[in-house]
Amino acid sequence: MSTATVLCISTTTSTAKPRSRTTKTGVLITHRLTLPSLPFFIVRQPIRSTNHGRKTFKQPRRRSNVVFMEWQECTVKLEIDVPISVAYDCYLDREAIPQWTPFISSVKVLKDKPELSRWSYKFEAFGHDLDFSWLSRNLQPIPNQKIHWRSLEGLPNRGAVRFYPIGSSSCLVELTCSYEVPQFLSPLASMLQPFNENLMRRGLERFAIYAKTYKPDSA
Repeated sequence: MSTATVLCISTTTSTAKPRSRTTKTGVLITHRLTLPSLPFFIVRQPIRSTNHGRKTFKQPRRRSNVVFMEWQECTVKLEIDVPISVAYDCYLDREAIPQWTPFISSVKVLKDKPELSRWSYKFEAFGHDLDFSWLSRNLQPIPNQKIHWRSLEGLPNRGAVRFYPIGSSSCLVELTCSYEVPQFLSPLASMLQPFNENLMRRGLERFAIYAKTYKPDSA
């Protein structure tokens, strides 16, 4: 006889042990956790019996979209050996960002609305193939001082790049990014922030090399 298992994760705080009861159609298991988000359900498909009497479960499937939880903020800074105007123009070229950012696979500026761009984040970490995308709006920049943005859809995030002059041929670049942690990564949240800061730092190190050969007409 086929059975099914339904896992329900509730937002209600509870320290009680999980309760279960057997029905004619399967087993219903309820486990309460403290989560600042809407509940979601995982359904295991009915088990199948083979000719040899062995039973296997199909792969569980999520019945809802990815739920996002807490925000994290990462900040890194690095001295760049190029004039501040060159560093600013180089970073303003959004479609070139994947050339020096290890975790950004593509950036496409919308031709009819150049202040908007579509971003794709792809990276393998913590046993997951991380794959996110979002639509971003560039806010009004301050030339040679600040570039900032926020997402309109997709992965919730916002950030800014600030430029500080050091001399006539060098500047300090400070990158700050904030994002919501997807629920499936929440158990790893304490490791996620330093991991992303390391990726961002590596990106700035590559940016420092890329900016030395950057020419505006090569965009």
